[in-house]
Amino acid sequence: QVHLVESGGGSVQAGGSLRLSCAGSGMTYSSSCMGWFRQGTGKEREGVASIYRGRYTSYTDSVKGRFTISQDNAKNTVYLQMNSLKPEDTAIYYCATGPRTCLGRIGPAYDYTNWGQGTQVTVSS
Repeated sequence: QVHLVESGGGSVQAGGSLRLSCAGSGMTYSSSCMGWFRQGTGKEREGVASIYRGRYTSYTDSVKGRFTISQDNAKNTVYLQMNSLKPEDTAIYYCATGPRTCLGRIGPAYDYTNWGQGTQVTVSS
């Protein structure tokens, strides 16, 4: 059974940074597709970034150049380094896995079958 736990959320001012972590069990990170999604209040859940087999990354346009997804297979952990944060980045952030591949894309949320509980990120202006 796959179990994912996010951590690292918090409150920061615009321009600040946070690093989210997603620790997993019950799966092999090195051959998996991992994604980060977020959901703001009253908004649909949107894909933020994905990483496939620990090396192929994809990002939504609004975070390109600011966010970096990475993976440590030895620790079964995926990270999302978020720099130059903006108030519009405020959301609950979720990590997820499930698709057989996410090469060159994040893909829709419904492709992901296993989800963490989420961690709140709040960016104030």
